Amino acid sequence: MDFERRILPFYMTYPAAGYGNGTLYGRQDGDVLRDLEYFRQMYPAQIRHYQTRVAEILDKLDYEGSVIYDEYPDRYTLERTADNITDIIRREERQKYSDQENPGDDGEPRQPLIFVLLVNEVYKRRRGGKRGFFSLS
Repeated sequence: MDFERRILPFYMTYPAAGYGNGTLYGRQDGDVLRDLEYFRQMYPAQIRHYQTRVAEILDKLDYEGSVIYDEYPDRYTLERTADNITDIIRREERQKYSDQENPGDDGEPRQPLIFVLLVNEVYKRRRGGKRGFFSLS
């Protein structure tokens, strides 16, 4: 027997990391989505509210042939969608806090957060997840 040491390329050293067969480090998509939902429940209350609103608004874009299901979604379109969602949330917060003198910030620090939440929601839907929290079955 030949027990000669062979150097393997980096992509062959971890055979469980098969991206092409629906697994990520040996895990099925359902496991990954379930973990994502579990960690989302740990978000602060305000962020969970934003995530829920992003999911509700994204429901309107969730149809067959939608831009969110393109092979390579356009970054500009996603940024514009995040801007629109940020504007909607800002208007809702202004109405909610209209009786207070200082209703909060102007929304600019909020926009990158909304973009990240939007991209995560799009990823989840593309991988077969449903909207909202704990709706995977």
